[in-house]
Amino acid sequence: MMKRICVFCGSSPGRQPEYTNAAEETARMLVQYNLGLVYGGARVGTMGTLADTILAEGGDVIGVMPRLLVDKEVTHEELDDLRIVGSMHERKQLMADLADGFIAMPGGMGTFEEFFEILTWAQLGMHNKPCGLLNTCGYYDALIGFLDHAVAEQFIKPAHRSMILIQDNPETLIRTFKSHSSPTVSKWGNER
Repeated sequence: MMKRICVFCGSSPGRQPEYTNAAEETARMLVQYNLGLVYGGARVGTMGTLADTILAEGGDVIGVMPRLLVDKEVTHEELDDLRIVGSMHERKQLMADLADGFIAMPGGMGTFEEFFEILTWAQLGMHNKPCGLLNTCGYYDALIGFLDHAVAEQFIKPAHRSMILIQDNPETLIRTFKSHSSPTVSKWGNER
């Protein structure tokens, strides 16, 4: 039973208004499906929009922020549940522990790093929670192409590539999560 989804997204709103719209729609879908949010705890960018929308809709939000960023005053002060941790590593571990699935919305280096670490943990069998990209306005098209190239070059197994659930609509992605089943392919086996 899924209770919470961790969403990795930007501390910037991005160039296109569709990114903010997607954050609002994702928030509404989480509330509609009775799923809480786990996120980075910021009040800025699409992160802030996501949290603000869920709070306005009466949903549950847990923010996880390393002390370094609290001191830079980007913390969302209206959260009922803000967990302060010592490092970025502790942040990712706590977010992983609290969530039943992971969505990467359009974002920057932090979003990429967080998503790929959690995806690597799934590849290694450390968890079997769904991991998805919300491909708003084709934001992840080039990355998807690169991942397919890595499969063709035999650096990523097709089964591990299939672990990345990709949709351009938040509701469709959340519904895909609910029927998710992780592959059981070894990272080190000879199968391709």
